Amino acid sequence: MPVGTVLVCGGTGYIGSFTTLSLLDHGYDVVIVDSLYNSSKVAVDRIELISGKRPDFYQVDITDEAALDAVFQKHPAIDSVIHFAALKAVGESGEIPLDYYKVNVSGTINLLRVMKKNDRATKDGKPAERFNGALLRYFNPCGAHPSGLLGEDPQGVPYNLLPLLGQVATGQREKLLVFGDDYDSKDGTAIRDYIHVGDLAKGHLVALNYLREKNPGVRAWNLGSGRGSTVYDIIKAFSKVVGRDLPYEVRPRRQGDVLNLTANPERANKELNWKTEQTMEKACEDLWRWVENNPQGYRQDPPPELLANAKAIGTK
Repeated sequence: MPVGTVLVCGGTGYIGSFTTLSLLDHGYDVVIVDSLYNSSKVAVDRIELISGKRPDFYQVDITDEAALDAVFQKHPAIDSVIHFAALKAVGESGEIPLDYYKVNVSGTINLLRVMKKNDRATKDGKPAERFNGALLRYFNPCGAHPSGLLGEDPQGVPYNLLPLLGQVATGQREKLLVFGDDYDSKDGTAIRDYIHVGDLAKGHLVALNYLREKNPGVRAWNLGSGRGSTVYDIIKAFSKVVGRDLPYEVRPRRQGDVLNLTANPERANKELNWKTEQTMEKACEDLWRWVENNPQGYRQDPPPELLANAKAIGTK
């Protein structure tokens, strides 16, 4: 018997796919809904290759309330939901704010409405206080699965530093643009908290387990390492893994960028017994294995040797 059945909205995306993998590895059944707006259904195949288990998948947009309801009707065992389905690009949000409102606000309201409608306790006329929620704030996810079969595959221009460096390393991009070297940091570049996506996925798993065991109502946790790295730190670390210096060009700061975004994960450390385990160096190694073997992401077949090694590595 499964531990429970989890609906993962946005489950073919970067963080969603890794969280799905972690859930499957720990005894949960998983149902994925994703519009595939910025992801690929191939991620479902890769999850199955690694875990030996295939989540149910439906191409559904969370703004489509009827389609969401149909998924709940087909899977009455769903008892938990993890919601990743959102638009997140800061620049784009200023260009098409109503689209962002439709997906991020209206879509979330649709999801909550359908969850309430299909809640077993509500159907029995019991109070809705049985709902619990976790608000997880995380910072800069990075890395890939150690098998080289699962990673970040942005469908357009990447918005994050390490995927951009990956494109420079594979020759898809001439150089990295560094926005600002006049910050009040050790080397003048901005500071961010980077977390291996595998650690982040485990954070979602332990948060879900906490909700199921403690029934705390709503809790918020920061999921990060608590250690900041500058842009130049990351360029140096990834260049070392690749084996050559990667070119970059300094440009003026971008509007809205700040000096330091580093997590305080103390509450997650104490309440969830969770902390990051994988180093920045490991994240760079895993990312390089992913982009070197899959320069076109999920739009190409992985090398045969990766497939042969997949089951041996598992979900470490």
